[in-house]
Parts: sequence; structure tokens; C-alpha cells
Amino acid sequence: MAKVSFLGLGVMGFPMAGHLQNSGHSVTVYNRTKAKAESWTNTYGGHMADTPAKAADGADFVMCCVGNDDDLRQVVLGESGAFSTMSDGALFVDHTTVSAKVTRELYEASKIRGIGFVDAPVSGGQAGAENAQLGIMCGGDQDDYDKAEPIMQVYAKACRRLGPSGAGQLTKMVNQICIAGLVQGLSEGLHFAEQAGLDIPEVVSVISQGAAGSWQMSNRFETMANDEYDFGFAVDWMRKDLGICLATANENGASLPVTAIVDQFYKEVQAQGGGRWDTSSLIKRLRNAT
Repeated sequence: MAKVSFLGLGVMGFPMAGHLQNSGHSVTVYNRTKAKAESWTNTYGGHMADTPAKAADGADFVMCCVGNDDDLRQVVLGESGAFSTMSDGALFVDHTTVSAKVTRELYEASKIRGIGFVDAPVSGGQAGAENAQLGIMCGGDQDDYDKAEPIMQVYAKACRRLGPSGAGQLTKMVNQICIAGLVQGLSEGLHFAEQAGLDIPEVVSVISQGAAGSWQMSNRFETMANDEYDFGFAVDWMRKDLGICLATANENGASLPVTAIVDQFYKEVQAQGGGRWDTSSLIKRLRNAT
């Protein structure tokens, strides 16, 4: 069993760190809001620290799941950042969805310090984190990935290295691009069914068994039909992710017309007060337009 630090106890990090503690690892957590760290230790045991540096001191593995590029830089390189106390040979695993640019920046900084670095964004949402059923997309050196994989398997359904540093983040962008278009298509299909007076559960029971079927359809059609969005992956987070996708596409020349349109649709949902609604709330925008 390893000595592990976990930085960031949001809806994803809280249960992920809990799985590590429950599996027998010795876990020390850090969260910007101290009350969240206290809640975690009350729930799982383990330890808490009041800075990333203190949490990372002496750890074999430092796992991280924070908000964005700036948050990640702060907990890694900022005053009292994790890199300031991590030991030579220790390994940093970043589960945050961020740009490949900041990932490569931190990878280079880690090599100067003799620290391993794996970018490992996740997919599966809050339910996936709570049920240890996450898809983990990784980038970094093979040796570092091989060391980190057994730790990540504690909360993974699938975990794979896709290439060098940044490959994990680029793969997560592919994931979000695919989801954006799929959720818009599902929203339009269900909205059409409503307008046509069809029985939505009956329709879905048929089409979900064919080429139209998807995880989103199986897990979200009922709540979408009931106009319920108080769960899952928030619109604000999706817009952050799509912004990264679109910026990267501008750099590599990829054409993302549907992604750009759906990003603007989510902007409209935010304007309706839906920033914290689940991403399936795209259908609410269609209903409001009729």
C-alpha cells in the first residue's frame, strides 16, 4: 500500500480519494475549502493538510482533480505548491480536465525536479467516481504510467495510456466533442417526439436498441422528459471543456462546426440561469423556443 496525497475534493475528487483510502492506501487530502477536507476525513478517515505542499510531503503519489489551468498551476507550482515538497521519484497524476499546453508545461517542470507526471483526465461523471467506474485517458512516459496504473485502477472501469504527455488531455477533448453533438441530437430527437405527441418511453425503448442508442439516451432520456437537471456534469464545466477543445482546434487546424454551435447553445442555457444544470438541459433551450 502506498502513501497517497489527493488534491481537490469536488464531486469527483471526494469519492475518488475515498476509494483510495478504503482500498488500504494511506491518504492525505487537501482542499481549498477546509470544511470539505474535514468532511472527507470524517467520512473516510485518513489525514488532511492545509496546503498542497504539506499534503504532498513524503507522498509516493500525488493525485489531483481541481478546476482549470490556473487552479492546477496554483496547486502544483504556486506558493506552497505540491512540487515544492515532492520527493525525487514520486509521481504526480493529474485528473483535472485542462489544456494540453499546461499539461506539457508541468510535465517539463516535473522532469527538472525528478518527479514523474501523468495527465489522466476522467470520464464517467459523479456516478462514475462514486461507483469506481471511471474511464481514464492517460498521457506521459510509459514507466510513469506503469507505476500509476495500479493506483488509478482503484476507481477505474478502463484505464489506458494513449501516448506522450498531453495525449490524455487531447483524448478527453475528443470525448467532450463527441458528447456535445450527441446530447444536442438527443435533445432534438426527444423534443421532436414531444411535439409529435409520441410516448417518449415507448419511443426510446425501441430506438435505444438500434444505431441511435447511447449512454446519454439510456441514462438521461427520462430526466430530460421530466425537465430535471439537478445532477450530473454541469453546463459551466462543459463550456470550460468545450472552450479548451475549440482553442486547441484553432491550433491544430481541426474543424469543429457542431462543437462551436453547441457551445453557443450552452451559453444560452447559462443565460437562462442553467450554469449548474446537467448538460442534458440543452432540451430546455428547445422547449423555451417553442
